[in-house]
Amino acid sequence: MVTIYVNDKMQKGYAYELSEPVGENFSPDFQPELTPPEMLRLGVFEGHYLNDCVNEFPASWFEGAMISEQGPDVNKNLFQIKSRLPLSEWKKRGWIIGPDPRGWFQWYCRYYMGRRLPEVDDIQMKRWRAFRRHQAQLKKNCIWGDWGCRPRQRQALLQWGYSPFI
Repeated sequence: MVTIYVNDKMQKGYAYELSEPVGENFSPDFQPELTPPEMLRLGVFEGHYLNDCVNEFPASWFEGAMISEQGPDVNKNLFQIKSRLPLSEWKKRGWIIGPDPRGWFQWYCRYYMGRRLPEVDDIQMKRWRAFRRHQAQLKKNCIWGDWGCRPRQRQALLQWGYSPFI
């Protein structure tokens, strides 16, 4: 087993074990359409999410990623719109679960790397499954290929590992 040690702005002295191969052995009811590196390249979280975590994840994840060094920049999002709430709001709403102070995407990155925490994993996968309803809304209200239809919803889907191109 490999141990990952984390020391960044939001988490110091945290360590976790990788018990599965990278990108493999996901729960059968958790099959994201996009990998974390794909999401970073497409443009998520205004380019300002894992900026101080680059040592925790493979360097290849950040090659071609839409990153903003100067702070959040909506032009770094695929749909170039603001589509997230501040972290303080995530905390207030109880969306920060377990040892992942940055929320769902950080959990997904660590899960993708091979970390397994069954209790936390179950909660986060349930949240991911519930988000699928937004794809149904796009299918119901948008013509395929009209990427300008519901851009906020498309950006949000992307940030949850779903393809926004439906």
